[in-house]
Amino acid sequence: MKIALVSPYDYAFPGGVNSHIASLERYLTRMGNEVKVIAPASREITDLGERFIPIGKPRSFRSSGSVIRIPISLHLAPTIKKVLERENFDIIHLHEPFMPMLCSAILRFSDATNIGTFHAWDGKPGYNWGKPISTLMIRRRIHKLHGRIAVSNMAMAYAGRNLPGRDDNYQIIPNGIDTEFFSPDVKPLEEYSDGKKNILFFGRHRERRKGLIYLIKAFYDVKQEIPDSRLIIAGSGTRLHKPYERWIKDHGLQNDVIFLGYFPEEDKPRLFKTADIYCSPATSHESFGIVLLEGMAVGTTVVASNIDGYNGVITHNSDGMLVPPRDTVDLARTLISVLKDEKLRQILSTEAIKTAQEYSWEKLAQRVYDLYVEKLNSRNLA
Repeated sequence: MKIALVSPYDYAFPGGVNSHIASLERYLTRMGNEVKVIAPASREITDLGERFIPIGKPRSFRSSGSVIRIPISLHLAPTIKKVLERENFDIIHLHEPFMPMLCSAILRFSDATNIGTFHAWDGKPGYNWGKPISTLMIRRRIHKLHGRIAVSNMAMAYAGRNLPGRDDNYQIIPNGIDTEFFSPDVKPLEEYSDGKKNILFFGRHRERRKGLIYLIKAFYDVKQEIPDSRLIIAGSGTRLHKPYERWIKDHGLQNDVIFLGYFPEEDKPRLFKTADIYCSPATSHESFGIVLLEGMAVGTTVVASNIDGYNGVITHNSDGMLVPPRDTVDLARTLISVLKDEKLRQILSTEAIKTAQEYSWEKLAQRVYDLYVEKLNSRNLA
């Protein structure tokens, strides 16, 4: 089967949707399919070779406390038509299919069997940019979408509020993880395996919705109870946000908060394994807790905010711990109790590994492929 996976976002930048597509491409290819990725790119993408088709020059826009990088050119049509005619795909799988400009334009010109995966929820753009123009565009093209996938119930509900059609038109196929890569057998990083209790934060710390400041403030209380503890912060950027640095310095934590900045993807499992706790104190706008599952898969105990997107992954006090968002007191209390209770961490770790296995890309890619076959066959019989 010849398959196109289409991302609306700059493929040169990491992110949930692009990570999803990269993993799906790898496993669908492993299954014997011919798979190509179509996306805008601000630099050359070399690891996919001819399997990557760049279309559009991305520009940056702020949205829902984050930054998205998408092309806005109105002149993509000639390139899109040429690519679709040349490649003659059986399946075109669009991620955020109504996100301007690339995905919505490809859907317009595609004669293949078109599948859409809806990732976003609660205020992300795509359905509501430029209303009423976007509404008119969706109504004209929605019939060309032959199959609909949502990564979570929240994503399905959000899409359902903006698109015509019933909820039973969607299949829930969540984000997955590579359980061969994120394995409990990986070794921790030696430089931080010195007997201290490590709490890890991994994410875009400059985005307020990631909630890092609440973890930093909670860590101050943790240090009072557990002096041999350490907070490791990893993620994009060359230095911490200045207000964070100032707060850390004013409270005497500069020797106990380690900022790693950008961390290589290939060493990410070892970083998780180094942590006694992986903490995600996000406050909102998380449609799915993929980073939680990555930590869970290596057996790291996860403490996360009890928000939509996270509480669909973690079962409190079973395979992880959930705390109210923005509550530094409760967060500190939970971190302290978990760090002090090794038996609890072992129980949570064992259950976390079991949960993560249910989200393996091997299983989920097969479900996506089965949907492709179903929709191809139904169109051929029509």
